[in-house]
Amino acid sequence: MTHRQKTDTNVNVPLLNIPLAILKKYEGKLPHGQLLPVLSNQKLNSYLKEIADICGINKNITFHLARHTFATTTTLSKGVPIETVSKMLGHTNIQTTQIYARVVNEKISMDMQILSDKLDNIEKATLKNYEL
Repeated sequence: MTHRQKTDTNVNVPLLNIPLAILKKYEGKLPHGQLLPVLSNQKLNSYLKEIADICGINKNITFHLARHTFATTTTLSKGVPIETVSKMLGHTNIQTTQIYARVVNEKISMDMQILSDKLDNIEKATLKNYEL
């Protein structure tokens, strides 16, 4: 459970195993009951840029981009309902979350085209077998 300052809402985000392991790593090691080290957005983005450079990633990686990736790739495209994603992101209006869903819809269209091409190939092969 946490409280979002920007939207003044409480949010409950169940954690997956890797984040739980990271929390366990810092357990009892930080001052004032903090769960994780607290960085400024500027410092966090600076570290992300450094990691991207080391990995040869030529994209401006930011915390906002990571949040967007979580919403699209980790949740929505894996079938998590948009209402759930909206709550986890702390959005007070689901229309804000629907911006992320548009990206997923584009991906769905591309994936369906790939599936359609594969099915066309199977159909052609099947028809060829029946013609023999």
